Amino acid sequence: MNVTKKVKFEKEANEDKGSTSQAMAKDPQDITEIALTLAKDAITAAIKSIEEAENPVRNIDWITHGEFTEEKGRKQVEEFVLNWEYQGRWEHYTEFLRKEDVFHSFYYIYCVRWSIPTARRPIAQITASVYFTIKDTPIDVSYVFEGHSLIHRPGMIRFREKWLRDIIEAKYVLINPNIFQFNSIGIFQNILGDF
Repeated sequence: MNVTKKVKFEKEANEDKGSTSQAMAKDPQDITEIALTLAKDAITAAIKSIEEAENPVRNIDWITHGEFTEEKGRKQVEEFVLNWEYQGRWEHYTEFLRKEDVFHSFYYIYCVRWSIPTARRPIAQITASVYFTIKDTPIDVSYVFEGHSLIHRPGMIRFREKWLRDIIEAKYVLINPNIFQFNSIGIFQNILGDF
């Protein structure tokens, strides 16, 4: 594991090396600038490596093909989503949508709907959805956020609560365009609540 981190750290530290050392200068001032740039890059890569070590991307142990059922898949999606870091006021529920027969395997599609209920509006009018696809042979899990085309894989990227907020804010603007046009952004955020 330390070898992997060392190689990754060296790779990140050397990413910008080509841009800074393309022209080998003989002037001491140029050499100093190159050295400072390389030092900054090394420090940035070290900080990023430490942050990733302290806060690893979370994942779960997904079930195998032999254990898989529709309901177990839904529970696994729910367990995975509970690992995400988000504020406690978000509520979500997971539902099975459909089963698709795709060339010697099945795709199980699940939807996790997110909302922020308030005392004033306990039943959310606007939600953000995350669609999970579980391929059963072999088990392969992917997910996309509503309105986005980037396919995510569990354990590969850290969840950002901002993605859900952006979806809800965009829907709010579409439903209530006059409020956004005539009010400042500060008022717009107060209408949606403090995110």
